[in-house]
Amino acid sequence: MAAPGKNLSKRKSAEVSKQDREAIAAARKEAPNPVWFKPVMFGFMLLGLLWIVLYYITSMNLQLPIPSLGQANIFIGFGLVLIGFLMTPWWK
Repeated sequence: MAAPGKNLSKRKSAEVSKQDREAIAAARKEAPNPVWFKPVMFGFMLLGLLWIVLYYITSMNLQLPIPSLGQANIFIGFGLVLIGFLMTPWWK
């Protein structure tokens, strides 16, 4: 049979660590975004937009940005824009 004090101390330390984890999680929710978050988010959106515009402007002659992809360039552009929009819920 284990000593009663031993079980109590383990239980207390488990409760304290659980409270610490909850406090850390609450602080993390309230913490502001890192400095790089907004430029990356808007960068993805603008890069996707520029990708699509560049493809449409050059579609008759060069088919830039990647000529071998053809119309798949549109999907890449929309994918980049989508990544930027998927980042917006975490923007604070």
